[in-house]
Amino acid sequence: MEQYWNRWELWMREHAPKMLSILNPGVSLNDIAELESATGVLLPNSFKHFYSIHDGQMVSKAGLVNGDKLLSIQDILDEWTTWQELLDNGAFVHNGDRLLSEPDSGIRDDWWNPRWIPFTYDGLGNHLCLDFDPAPGGRSGQVITLWHDDAHREMIAPSFEIWLSNYLDALERGEYVYAKRWGIVRKDSRYHFKD
Repeated sequence: MEQYWNRWELWMREHAPKMLSILNPGVSLNDIAELESATGVLLPNSFKHFYSIHDGQMVSKAGLVNGDKLLSIQDILDEWTTWQELLDNGAFVHNGDRLLSEPDSGIRDDWWNPRWIPFTYDGLGNHLCLDFDPAPGGRSGQVITLWHDDAHREMIAPSFEIWLSNYLDALERGEYVYAKRWGIVRKDSRYHFKD
């Protein structure tokens, strides 16, 4: 994971040096174990190692992941808890029927699933999640989208490490730029032009 963080930090030094200041120091394995205990999910070693180097980012309008915040371990737990409370309180049931999503192949048709672990946040209730309860044809630990107000659940990558590698490759190919107000965003993003 050091090589991935080194690549990301190098890109930021060259294109978005202010973003380096919002990186949190690494988190302890005890804090990660608390997240695993609370969620009932055993996180992959690559994810734990990634967070032991930098625990996501500080609170900021500027996001590290296409304008989205890279959540800290505590923020992951907070977001997961919010979604779980909504599930427990029946928010995803309408007239006695559970709300269904419209997932890509390999993703369950749940609106929310307790074995989905959000690790990014756009400030509006939407996330990238690690999915540890895939449908047949899916893979435990795959990266999916979770929209609070849209039924589509998209398969982004088969694992966190593959997602991270793909994202960094795209950064290095010039597909992303730094926008002062939004952080790192796709070059063709509407946010880039509103800065």
